[in-house]
Amino acid sequence: MATETVDGASALSHLPPGLRQLLDRLPHDTGVYLLRGDAGQMLYIGKAKNLFSRVRSYFSRAGGDMRAFVPLLEHLVLDVETIVTRNEKEALLLENNLIKQHTPRFNVMLRDDKSYLVLRLDAAREYPRLEVTRRIRDDGAHYFGPYHSASACRQTLRLVNRHFQLRTCSDRTLATRKRPCLQHQIQRCLAPCVLELDREAYHQHVRDVTLFLRGRDEELMLDLDRRMRQAAAALQFERAARIRDQIEALRSTRLSQQVVDESLVDQDVFGIHREGDQADLAVLLVRQGKLVGRRPYSLSEQEFPDDELLSGFISRFYLDVAESGELIPPRILVPLELEDAEAKSQWLADLRRQQGLTGAVEIRVPQRGPRLKLLELARQNARSNFATRRSRETDMEQALARLQRRLRLSRTPHRIECFDISGFQGQMVVGSMVLLVDGEPQRAGYRHFTIQSERKDDFAAMYEVLARRLKRAPRWPLPDLLVVDGGKAQLSMALAALADAGVPESERPDVVGLAKERDDPVPPGASTEANTRPERVFLPRVKDPVVLRPHSAELFLLTRVRDEAHRFAIAHHKQMRKRQTLRSGLDDVPGIGLKRRRELLRSMGSLKRIRSATVEELASVPGMTLRAAEAVAAYFARSGADED
Repeated sequence: MATETVDGASALSHLPPGLRQLLDRLPHDTGVYLLRGDAGQMLYIGKAKNLFSRVRSYFSRAGGDMRAFVPLLEHLVLDVETIVTRNEKEALLLENNLIKQHTPRFNVMLRDDKSYLVLRLDAAREYPRLEVTRRIRDDGAHYFGPYHSASACRQTLRLVNRHFQLRTCSDRTLATRKRPCLQHQIQRCLAPCVLELDREAYHQHVRDVTLFLRGRDEELMLDLDRRMRQAAAALQFERAARIRDQIEALRSTRLSQQVVDESLVDQDVFGIHREGDQADLAVLLVRQGKLVGRRPYSLSEQEFPDDELLSGFISRFYLDVAESGELIPPRILVPLELEDAEAKSQWLADLRRQQGLTGAVEIRVPQRGPRLKLLELARQNARSNFATRRSRETDMEQALARLQRRLRLSRTPHRIECFDISGFQGQMVVGSMVLLVDGEPQRAGYRHFTIQSERKDDFAAMYEVLARRLKRAPRWPLPDLLVVDGGKAQLSMALAALADAGVPESERPDVVGLAKERDDPVPPGASTEANTRPERVFLPRVKDPVVLRPHSAELFLLTRVRDEAHRFAIAHHKQMRKRQTLRSGLDDVPGIGLKRRRELLRSMGSLKRIRSATVEELASVPGMTLRAAEAVAAYFARSGADED
């Protein structure tokens, strides 16, 4: 992997540093990319299964893309925007919409909407039929799709015709036909053109088709199963057999359809990703059931809670939308409850009335279903934008400087080490050390410590871990900031370890203790919020702890390193418990290593068989010697005597 990174970096070494850094931060997800030139001019829009690999291939001189415009991109492209989608089909549809919207310079233009097909079902007709069309209209009919290929659309239509028996002829043919056609003879149509039919029975087929194309297969199969049993009870065995065949067809064919919202309600979907006081928001624009675009926004120095941050952003966003003349949609999806949601809905409805639109604006927090998946997609886009568009170096430099000022540290904490202790009822106590350099984890510097002293309490364990780490100071550079997980007692242990290790005062790192947020017992009638103790930072020779502001960059940095140390310690402790649980009865036999244990178990089959084997049988196992066999026999003889 390291070789690939180096090779990839060298392949782009001819690019300007800004563009090269942007390409290095591209997501590895599926989605759409937009290449922009001077003054934001749209140059090219494309889709990719892996955005990172695809976009970088345009700028690699060994990329192999022979299209005439590709060599020009490294001179013209100044910015790259990405939109993450859930799958390649969504990327294909979004690419099509964006090309029509922006008409990029190097894309092949599509003159109309004839790229994708949809299925239309007008349930208001006397005898509805399922038909293929290329345009979606607000005419009260049900639309299903769009389909990424004509073959997929036609295959679905054939499946419906085979198992649900709706008419396939046109309205004119329906009115003029004199006798049933071939479709009726092969039992794929009920022939409403010439036969007397129960209209309610025909519309039951229509409802079945609607459930099937909406993807509600389980609901449909339960209803079909109920009708099959009713037909069998009424001795209508042919009808029951036909319904049975429908159920079997549904079970064998589970088509995943991308369903257009039948109500054709336009909606905006908000996603948020934040790290401390830095936040990115993504707004997905969904129009007539299709994702047509995304708008990313980056915010800095925002220490507001998430709900306040999102509420304020929505206000500014829709003021800009109204001023630009764009229409405000009637539905907004957000990831968390807003305290002023009702007032904001009324305000947005007033803005819509000023635009000549009627109806309320609903602000929803989906809990399940397709809309929840849309929210997750918006959050994924916000996270991708955070990783791609921001200068992580600049943000982290500012966060480290603020941490130094807030805690009055002697130097900027570019190198931070954090220590944590993990144990279970005083057993198998372990310590962990993690390292962050300029805010980024350096896993090569992570270390585990198995506590060796007889005292197993957290304070003695913390002292031992720090003492052992400080002994390695010549080989392991001392950090700028040393963080211990805990309060004053753990901080005292860290200071004692530094003093006992003989580290000169001028070379000692800054030391702080970080105590987790916790809830104290609540007296009767008291508020629970008043008894919540936030994250506290303990400093040497300072009586009261420092309470960092929620959502601040400095608190995010400290809790990140503390949580990473906690995770690393617990992972090691779980591994120790697992090894202890799976410990073999041969582990304590002197002279029997891992290879001999495996051979003994492979040859003998079980520990019980090894225990009862003779020395000669043990010595005959591959890899065993007579001396090793005698050691195994003597060990089990002693253990058997001890048990007696």
